[in-house]
Amino acid sequence: MRLGSESRLADDRLRLVFTCCHPALAMDARVALTLRTLGGLTTPEIARAFLVPEATLAQRLVRAKKKIREAGIPYRVPPDALLPERLDGVLAVLYLVFNEGYSATGGDVLVRRELCVEAIRLARLVAELMPEQPECSGLLALLLLQDSRRDARVGPDGSLVLLEAQDRNRWDRAEVAEGLALVDAALSAAVRRGTRSGPYVLQAAIAAGHARAPRTEDTDWPAIARLYDALVVEVPTPVVELNRAVAVAMADGPGAGLALVEVLGAEGALDGYHLFHATRADLLRRLGRRADAARAYERALSLATNRAERAFLARRLAETRADG
Repeated sequence: MRLGSESRLADDRLRLVFTCCHPALAMDARVALTLRTLGGLTTPEIARAFLVPEATLAQRLVRAKKKIREAGIPYRVPPDALLPERLDGVLAVLYLVFNEGYSATGGDVLVRRELCVEAIRLARLVAELMPEQPECSGLLALLLLQDSRRDARVGPDGSLVLLEAQDRNRWDRAEVAEGLALVDAALSAAVRRGTRSGPYVLQAAIAAGHARAPRTEDTDWPAIARLYDALVVEVPTPVVELNRAVAVAMADGPGAGLALVEVLGAEGALDGYHLFHATRADLLRRLGRRADAARAYERALSLATNRAERAFLARRLAETRADG
């Protein structure tokens, strides 16, 4: 990266994202403020991304704005030399914008295509701007591999289609090919340097594991579980632990996965997260514990706010009750 007082940030939106991700603010605050100001996300959507109550998120935004005023933090485009210190915040913003596009918090549609497209566009610009940063390529690879499945995730009637039931012929093969090439290059670079892969590269490698399987039953779940083992070291959050539990369930059976989920449940951090209860319900259902599964589906349904997700959970709840 060239040193100096000028910036090579040519895209206006990307310039603003780097400007807002000021290192004087705590990471959560700078990401939340940028999402609210520039990312097109509402306070409830950002609160869901951080798994905090809306009131808590609103207070964070107020405190961040107050600090900017009181500390006189300047809103100006950083020169090239200062871009790396803002990179983590920028990547987090693009990641969360894409996530909201890929699985909308509320509303009638599951996918908000415009958010996915813009996040990928900006991630591509960042990867081109900072090719020496593997996490930039890792994020772009992750978004491309996830986005490749976008059309297959929704049925003709707008209903949610789980990964295991998707028509893989509908996956965007160009995005898959580009994503796989990027993640392979990033993983090889880490091996050459003798360093660990970062969280976006690891998540891209997990997505690549799905992309390489021609059929659901061909998925190498033990390999994916091992990648989650590495990811949870880099990002020790309850959501990553939950996703790891799903991979363990697929690799070692639903009982093994449920044991991990129950530990998370006892900790309580995910009690307000509908996907925690939906995951627990699915594992209970697969173990034949229909009554417990129904109660977990009820809890998930009470928390979900997207119509497509609610319809899917209601259908699974009805099926579980009927089987019981």
